[in-house]
Parts: sequence; structure tokens; C-alpha cells
Amino acid sequence: QVQLVESGGGLIQPGGSLRLSCAASGFTFSGSTMKWYRQVPGTEREWVALITPSSRTTYYADSVKGRFTISRDNARNTVYLQMNSLKPEDTAVYTCNAVVVTANANYWGQGTQVTVSS
Repeated sequence: QVQLVESGGGLIQPGGSLRLSCAASGFTFSGSTMKWYRQVPGTEREWVALITPSSRTTYYADSVKGRFTISRDNARNTVYLQMNSLKPEDTAVYTCNAVVVTANANYWGQGTQVTVSS
């Protein structure tokens, strides 16, 4: 059974930091490209960051570049999103996504709420 379980969200003041985690099971995590997305209710889901299976390459949306860092631990089947210098406009539900190219599969977690407010 495939599972992606996010954690680490919460309420944080502007300028603060949070680290999100996404624990994966039920598929070959080490062979998957992992992504983080976010969505504000009533708006389209926004891609945030991507990391390749070996961690060799990462990509970021312009809106988070220089503030967010995606990383992964293949031994723990977990992907992380370190979020620094948070802004109110970062408030959203953050969801992790796994793309398993060899299996032509695409998996999603349930999401974790991040609220940036004073």
C-alpha cells in the first residue's frame, strides 16, 4: 500500500522557519523524483520544489528560491522541505508528490497546513 505522510506544518510568525517531512512507503522511494506542491483554497495548486532520486539536482519555484531547501534521505524514505524567512503568502496546504518513472506512477500525500501569521 502506497503512503505519503506529511508532517511538520503549523502556525509560525513571519520570518520564522519550519521543516516539513514526507515519509514514504509502498513504492521504490530511492528511484522516485520527489516534489512539493502547495495550494491555497480556491486557487490552483502551485509547484514548489523538486529533487531527483540521487539528490543530484534540485529545482525551485521563483517564489521560494533562496528561502526553501528540498532534501531527501533515501535510507529513511523521507523527503524534507526546509522553509526559512517565511512570509504570509507562504500560507497554504503543502503536499508531497512522488513520480515513479519506471512504474509510470504518480502518488500524492494528504498535505499539511502551514500558516504564516503574526
